[in-house]
Order: sequence, then structure tokens, then C-alpha cells
Amino acid sequence: MTGPELNQVGNDLRVVLGRIVRRLRQGHQSGELTLSELSVLSRLDRGGTLPAGDVAEAEGISPQATSTILATLERQGLVSRDADADDGRRARMSATPAGRTLLAGRRSLNARRMTDALHEALTQDELRQLAEVIPLLERLVNRL
Repeated sequence: MTGPELNQVGNDLRVVLGRIVRRLRQGHQSGELTLSELSVLSRLDRGGTLPAGDVAEAEGISPQATSTILATLERQGLVSRDADADDGRRARMSATPAGRTLLAGRRSLNARRMTDALHEALTQDELRQLAEVIPLLERLVNRL
């Protein structure tokens, strides 16, 4: 594939993925967690107990923004803070049962919306093709 063709594929992929994310975001209700808060909470759910600095690095956001997000989540009872056993000055954060429950409900809603759209929009052959692309997208996201 030539440079201009590769640029076009990259741009088309960015646009269509952006549209998918925006459509899923449209399910966001006022007063719910922001996307950044959901992302941090999800990171803690998947990654277990982590120092705040590790969360910031993994999310690609500043330590200050991470601190603000974690404080908001903590006030809502969705994450808990414990002193690091090796360094009492550092905090280790983890998702609480309430945080995990919130995520499960949110994932379930978005999963249902996605499943319904897949069922309505794609044939069985297209669904198989899409499933084969997912590992490629995973590799791609790890390079961004």
C-alpha cells in the first residue's frame, strides 16, 4: 500500500472509530460519570490496585488530572484509597464493589446497543470478518 493510500486508510479508520465512540457516548446521561472518570474506573477494575501515578501513565493523562478524577470517584464511593505498604506517602487506588457494579451496568448497556446494531446491520459473513479484524485493532491501539 502506498503512502497516500495508507494515509487514507488511517484517516478513514480514525473517522469511523470516532463516530462509533460518539454514538456510544450519546447514551451518556447528565449527572453520570464523565468518559475520563469511566476510563479511570475501568482501568482500576481491570488492573486491580494501582498507584495513582501508574493510573495517570496508563491513561495518558497528567497526574494532576488523574488526582482530580480519583478524588471525584472516591467521593462517590466508586474507588478506595489505601496507603502503599512499601511507601506510606503513596496511595494505591482500587475500584470498590459499587464502582464495579456501576461499570457492569454501563458495559451491559453499551454491549446491548452494540450487539443490537451488529445484528441489524451486518450479515453473518460480515460479522465473521469483523471478528477477525479485532485482534488487528488491538495491535494497532497498542502502537498509538
